[in-house]
Amino acid sequence: MNAVEELTRSLWMEAAVMPSAPVLQESITADVVVIGSGIAGVSSAYELHRAGLRVAVIDRGEIGGGMTSRTSAHLSPICDDGIRELVDRNGLDNAKLFHRSHSEAIDRIEAIQESEGIDCHFRRLNGYLFPAQESDKDVVERQFNAAKDIGIIARMKDGDIRFGVPGNAPMICFPNQARFHPRLYLRGLCEKLTAAGVPIYRNSPALEVTEEGEGVVMRAANDARIPAAHAIVATNSPINDRVAIHSKQAPYRTYVIAIELPGDVLEDALYWDTADPYHYVRLEPSGSGFDWLIVGGEDHKSGEADDGPSRFHALEDWIRDRVPRVGEVAYRWSGQYMDTLDFAAYSGLNPVNSRVYVHTGDSGQGLTHGVLASLNFKSLITTGKSCWENIYDPARIPLRGTGTFISENASVAKNFLGYLTPGEIGSADELMKGTGSIMREGTSKIAVFRDESGEIIRRSAVCTHLGCLVSWNTTEKCWDCACHGSQFSPDGRVLHGPAIHDLPEA
Repeated sequence: MNAVEELTRSLWMEAAVMPSAPVLQESITADVVVIGSGIAGVSSAYELHRAGLRVAVIDRGEIGGGMTSRTSAHLSPICDDGIRELVDRNGLDNAKLFHRSHSEAIDRIEAIQESEGIDCHFRRLNGYLFPAQESDKDVVERQFNAAKDIGIIARMKDGDIRFGVPGNAPMICFPNQARFHPRLYLRGLCEKLTAAGVPIYRNSPALEVTEEGEGVVMRAANDARIPAAHAIVATNSPINDRVAIHSKQAPYRTYVIAIELPGDVLEDALYWDTADPYHYVRLEPSGSGFDWLIVGGEDHKSGEADDGPSRFHALEDWIRDRVPRVGEVAYRWSGQYMDTLDFAAYSGLNPVNSRVYVHTGDSGQGLTHGVLASLNFKSLITTGKSCWENIYDPARIPLRGTGTFISENASVAKNFLGYLTPGEIGSADELMKGTGSIMREGTSKIAVFRDESGEIIRRSAVCTHLGCLVSWNTTEKCWDCACHGSQFSPDGRVLHGPAIHDLPEA
């Protein structure tokens, strides 16, 4: 199981990636074992295979069924935490590297889909940053000046009344952005890999990655093993490291809707505003005489809110205020991303290893981060160095993010105080069908779920990663860990790491 098993379904999930992928039944060998079949994992397998290495890919659930299926699929090298903020947090030189690496990632997607003949709706287009209604007057100008400092091609333009931005409100136009269909792209990559003999396994959870001698050994749930020279852990949140990276990033949940839009109402472009949390918008062709208008935002720290329906409604109200001609909402989904201290991913050699590489911390830009990770891993594994290794080094400690580090980890301490509080309900009898809640029994916290037949399922409420308490997510009908992003199905099975083991019976 993985995140595709959560309740909501994205527009992208209508396209299967590799439903006939086999389950790992017996041990095999490889030069590189890749754990995770999202954009980072599959792209890494593709690049390393092309470099002449024997690669194997393994995933705990459906291929491409993780957070890559729950994105909005923007392709932009512009830091969505703010260009000025990127420079302030990283310095000018690293900000330039950030932008260049994400630009090269988009170039790589474009080149691959063209050379391999992958029909994934890829298109180059403009991106527009516009001021939120509550923003101060100078916020757009500050971002524009920072863009010039980095060397980003951009121009100021008058607001677009078609998008509810008055003509006297300036917008920044960033040319040469892009969009695509992420699961169609993954499907194309997987088809090329399997045709070349690269094994890809679904429903095969990795339990352990250890360094032994001059290589690594990955052990799966059925005790099948994959000895290899190197391992790449590309599971959105790493399953192989207990603390070193997890204390430097935090899980956030974001919400997305897809709504029908008559053709030619809006320019086919990317749009995002300066709100906090910001809104992001793009179009996707439907093939049925209209476009899908994809709208996202309303982010919050994972596990610290359970009001998904109101957030979906807020997105709908927000877009209808700006684009009144939209139709009915057809898809609603949420996804989780890991936010780092300096907006750059942790992508490279794991701090305590010499042959295990890790990719995590996409900070809301998972698609470009995932593809640049594949290029980074190819260089590191084949040559021992990369021009991007310092900015994405998992061992780095961003000193300019100290305040963020303290505030994010304070929520972990707050979670542990939950051991001392009463339960949310006093008895399982209070639960309606299809709902879950936390109950206290003596000194223990219990995660209790009543299924649609009325049966009560009781599991420990203690996350099997580092012992934080989980909370019920009504929108996705799963248990969320607010500390490090683990997610569990109503009956306690792992949907998303870093947890490896299911919630035990209470």
